[in-house]
Amino acid sequence: MRPLFSSSSVFFSFIAHKLLYLFQCRVCCFEQREEMTNQNVVVSDEESAIITLTLTNSSLFSPAVTKPVAIPGGYVTISRKKLLNKLGGGGGEGTKINAWVDSMRASSPTRKSAPALTLSSETEDQKSWILHHPSALSMFVEIMNASKGKQIVMFLDYDGTLSPIVEDPDRAFMSKEMRETVRDVAKYFPTAVVSGRCRDKVYSFIGLSELYYAGSHGMDIKGPTTGHKYKKGNQSVLCQPAREFLPMINEVYKALLEETKSIPGATVENNKFCISVHFRCVDEKKWDALAEQVRSVLKDYPKLRLTQGRKVLEVRPTIKWDKGKALEFLLKSLGYANSSNVFPIFIGDDRTDEDGFKVLRKRGQGIGILVSKVPKETNASYSLQEPSEVMYFLQRLVEWKRSLLSRH
Repeated sequence: MRPLFSSSSVFFSFIAHKLLYLFQCRVCCFEQREEMTNQNVVVSDEESAIITLTLTNSSLFSPAVTKPVAIPGGYVTISRKKLLNKLGGGGGEGTKINAWVDSMRASSPTRKSAPALTLSSETEDQKSWILHHPSALSMFVEIMNASKGKQIVMFLDYDGTLSPIVEDPDRAFMSKEMRETVRDVAKYFPTAVVSGRCRDKVYSFIGLSELYYAGSHGMDIKGPTTGHKYKKGNQSVLCQPAREFLPMINEVYKALLEETKSIPGATVENNKFCISVHFRCVDEKKWDALAEQVRSVLKDYPKLRLTQGRKVLEVRPTIKWDKGKALEFLLKSLGYANSSNVFPIFIGDDRTDEDGFKVLRKRGQGIGILVSKVPKETNASYSLQEPSEVMYFLQRLVEWKRSLLSRH
């Protein structure tokens, strides 16, 4: 009989993971209750007004996301699109700033102390969300069965996926073990890192030349310079659809640096084709002042738009380009534009990763995996709780591929 694990290190990692997972389940429930108590709103990308997160039954590989239904005790979502539209609509400057700050609070709830979690306190929302977005680890065999006969292509976010979320964005380092794991994945599958960060910055964190890098939310793409040569497509890709915005981005970056320097904890990051205003270390009482300062700069630049992530405001060009477009471009570059023999896997933790998840839903190919400890409205089919689980999923993927190759 063939052993289940080809190395003892992976076996012991599996055992340790299972023990850790039991503990994390309790922590997950605690954090979910904490966020629902302190900020009972989730901002949605959908057009709906108010809906609960609990989902109706749907296939794990359904090309469309089933609309949630309301249940007593559930928490609500509001349309992010409608909320952000208030920023550019009528109602005066005060209304715009209030809507902006409300959106910041909705997407980045402040954690406060909460009662100790008991074993019986897991909510129906949590159970329902896990039911419809099961762990990619527990469903690993099913996922691999769905990929049989197809080329797996990996798309990975960086912050919160390959590295932990940290207070200082310049110190978001990935572990050595994660780096080796990603290197191993790239030996067997075309692998791209798709991040909101500047491409050069992401490369400095990862340092693997055999990967595809898509920085600035996919607006700056470059292929690998070394490593495995895949049979299909063009490796020497370069795509910069927002190049004409570079002078404007640099101008706005300097203005934001000057304008926000009076807000303690605010950090402005130039990601080449977009700008990130981090407020993770800003006192919530100062969020309205920060929103006003960002607004005062952007009002003179109608060709730039504002989006949001996890405690970050993103200033981006108004072109129709995002992580989903980057995913499609890379699949085309690899020779899989209209192929039915490809199985893309997109793993990410942030709202901007939803653009990639949506593309996979629309194509009816591959899967999206959301990295989150709390329920979120998402187009992903599966979930993982944190970067350590992402690493273990990738390690299992490598072991699975090696096992297949050893049979031939």
